[in-house]
Amino acid sequence: MLTVRAPATSANLGSGFDVFGVALETPADVVRVERAPETRISITGAGSQYIPEDPNQNTVGAVADALDAPAHIKIDKGVRPSSGLGSSAASAAAAAVALNALYDRGLSREELVPIAAEGEALVSGEAHADNVAPSLLGGFTVVTDDNVTQVDAQIPVVACLPEQSVSTRDARGVVPDSATLEDVVDTVGNASTLTVGMTRNDPELVGRGMNDAIVTPRRTALIDGYDDVREAALEAGATGVTVSGAGPGILAVCHQQDQREIAGAMVDAFEASGIDCRAYQTHVGEGARLYRD
Repeated sequence: MLTVRAPATSANLGSGFDVFGVALETPADVVRVERAPETRISITGAGSQYIPEDPNQNTVGAVADALDAPAHIKIDKGVRPSSGLGSSAASAAAAAVALNALYDRGLSREELVPIAAEGEALVSGEAHADNVAPSLLGGFTVVTDDNVTQVDAQIPVVACLPEQSVSTRDARGVVPDSATLEDVVDTVGNASTLTVGMTRNDPELVGRGMNDAIVTPRRTALIDGYDDVREAALEAGATGVTVSGAGPGILAVCHQQDQREIAGAMVDAFEASGIDCRAYQTHVGEGARLYRD
């Protein structure tokens, strides 16, 4: 039996829609695999009651099929589904690493990215890699059609998760079909600033580069209390705030010494709107980790 811990992730980061992603130190999924004649899946943990155990409807089942690696797969969910924190990607990444090792497939982490992304297609309808790439590789990742670029980064963040749900399909449904040249130019500049910030571990540059006038405003409308939470985080010292992935999670970038105050401010703002939530004081960190039992 092999065990893999794969981290939650935050995709898009505002200005990097379908391109940027980061791995978060916490929370994480833990997946255990054991060889078997056919794939069987069992699930425990956060939101497990909403996740199908049928391999044909589960991200890890798609990964097992792609690797031709049938197994008994046990998933302990630390990342709640429909959170905007890469829940399905964490399971898919963990399964890819575990099954690759279990069956000695010999694939690199980079080669596992498109395989894990196939599992994501069951959730979003398309095989996006902006969550699975950082969950596999760690740090900050830039995903294009034919390449993944990874940068080790250790930026402090607060990920605040309210007790509400936004489906990936719904969040993609509000993405505009077009944008003005001015907005595109601004977004490219912001994305470039964010990338430089990641290479320098500079929360100020990263926060400044998260601004986006194209996709983010459409998605914030799906999150009750977003504007108040964003304002509270910025007043408490956050250098940038945006929707995490498809939402409803909200990501605040900050300096280490401001994490606690920012987390408290975000929780208070949600609760003032009558919404329960949880805040993770965490960092951009490492990718999936393999353990041999």
